[in-house]
Amino acid sequence: MQQGCVNFVFMGIKRKTKSVTTVLNIFEASHDAKSVVSLITLVKNEMNKTTVYRILDRLEQDGLIHSFNGKDGLKWYAKCNGCTSHKHFDTHPHFQCTKCDKVECLTVDISIPNIKNHNIETADILLMGQCEACCS
Repeated sequence: MQQGCVNFVFMGIKRKTKSVTTVLNIFEASHDAKSVVSLITLVKNEMNKTTVYRILDRLEQDGLIHSFNGKDGLKWYAKCNGCTSHKHFDTHPHFQCTKCDKVECLTVDISIPNIKNHNIETADILLMGQCEACCS
């Protein structure tokens, strides 16, 4: 395993390229979610946006990160906790500050209802308001 990625398990990633390691290290360095726009900006001198999208898709397929839509429809990514390439187990709500745009994964339990004649596979729950820093 490459240095800086100690908490990530490289499940289905066959090629642990420098680009993959760079993106993984961004998620390892912070528990906050990252927008696809900010990720592309962070690595613009190292790889193009097509490579970023490919890496994000693969990491999500492998259960290392998850994505969700923030306000304005912008796609966000965050590190998974206990997911696999077969199933994402960490269904949880996200919070986006309407003042500073910071997005966080929330560690509150939620219950997705069972709906007759439906098989729910995923759920996106986005709570919006002001974060702790913007409230004070």
